[in-house]
Amino acid sequence: MRKLQKGDKKLLNAWAFYDWANSVYTLTIASAVFPIFYEALFSERDHYIDVFGMHLKNSALISFITAAAFLVVSFISPLLSGIADYVGNKKSFMKFFCYVGALSCMGLYWFDLTDIYVGLLFYFLGLIGYWGSLVFYNSYLPDIAFPEQQDKISAKGYSLGYIGSVILLIINLAMIMKPKLFGITGTDGEAAMKAMRYSFIMVGVWWILFSQYTYYYLPKGSKETGQKLTKNVLFNGFKELKKVWALLKENIALKRYLGSFFVSSMAVQTVMLVATYFGAQEIQWASKEESTIGLIICILLIQLVAVLGAVLTSRASDNWGNIPTLVVINIIWAVFCGLAYFITLPIHFYAMATMAGLVMGGIQALSRSTYSKLLPETEDTASFFSFYDVAEKIGIVIGMCVYGIIDQITGSPRAAIVILGLFFVTAIFLLRRIPKNATSK
Repeated sequence: MRKLQKGDKKLLNAWAFYDWANSVYTLTIASAVFPIFYEALFSERDHYIDVFGMHLKNSALISFITAAAFLVVSFISPLLSGIADYVGNKKSFMKFFCYVGALSCMGLYWFDLTDIYVGLLFYFLGLIGYWGSLVFYNSYLPDIAFPEQQDKISAKGYSLGYIGSVILLIINLAMIMKPKLFGITGTDGEAAMKAMRYSFIMVGVWWILFSQYTYYYLPKGSKETGQKLTKNVLFNGFKELKKVWALLKENIALKRYLGSFFVSSMAVQTVMLVATYFGAQEIQWASKEESTIGLIICILLIQLVAVLGAVLTSRASDNWGNIPTLVVINIIWAVFCGLAYFITLPIHFYAMATMAGLVMGGIQALSRSTYSKLLPETEDTASFFSFYDVAEKIGIVIGMCVYGIIDQITGSPRAAIVILGLFFVTAIFLLRRIPKNATSK
């Protein structure tokens, strides 16, 4: 196949389409079906289990496992991205993590409390696979798109991801609510749990199947010829990371932006990862059935509104600039956390879901493209995006640990939501210290 040139519409669309393929993981596994499935497993255990020699609340346990996975990803991503840039085969690395993540999703079919360690391992590997593939996916952005294209194509990727993941979630929801229509037998509760298990397999199949379109068009890497992998190259990623750290001292705008991104991502990703667990335990649902339907409807609502939010954010950045737009979005997030502390009723949760959706897609898409614009002229884009991803992952580790510790100690995560709001306030302060016109290139 003829190599597509940078900025080619077909290449840009193929890159963005990976969001369509992999976003089913974030929706079904991280946000919607798996958290509900996980909560249902604990329905007769009062939310606690003895594991790893401790008596842990289920939501605190999953928070700590999530933090551990992100800690691993934050360590291996600079290593692997450095190797990918040096050897020139970032697509192979992206495929590897994609398949690890997808197959681990399928493995969640066997998640059970009688052998919870196996289930937690699949959950752990699924996180590593998803986020590991994003290191290389994100690093392609400055390789395949010119600066003036990056905001729109980044937003398009997130929009495609929301739409694709919603389509699969609607199918999964139909299976869960009406399992007998899909040939799933058993009592109502048993059939619904089986449907959830089948949805995990569907996520893996979807992810692998639709990612093939992206892999067909993406170039092998930034260096098409590549170089032989040696022992010295193995540690090249750490050298690249050290070089990026040194360059940050000379790039004040990029350094301050990464600081703001670190604290805001700490809060955003934590909220997204724990929202369903919070809703299941803290909202006063009338029944278990209403809880299941209500939580999935809220997640669907967030995804649909997020499409609009991503588009509006892209237009706002065109009119007022990336940094001012990010400041406003972080203000909205801070208000969101303050209000979330007081919500108790389903109607409150629906309202908060709408509010979260408007700013969720926007802050993700704009954060990615803003960082890309602030990068210096370089071919080693994977190393710079590795630094970006490390900041994000370490932030998530801290955020999930804060949430899990407070949840374990108090039995309720409400105080943790307030702490997350303070992170957004800190991000606003740091964003306002970035020099004006820093993203005008």
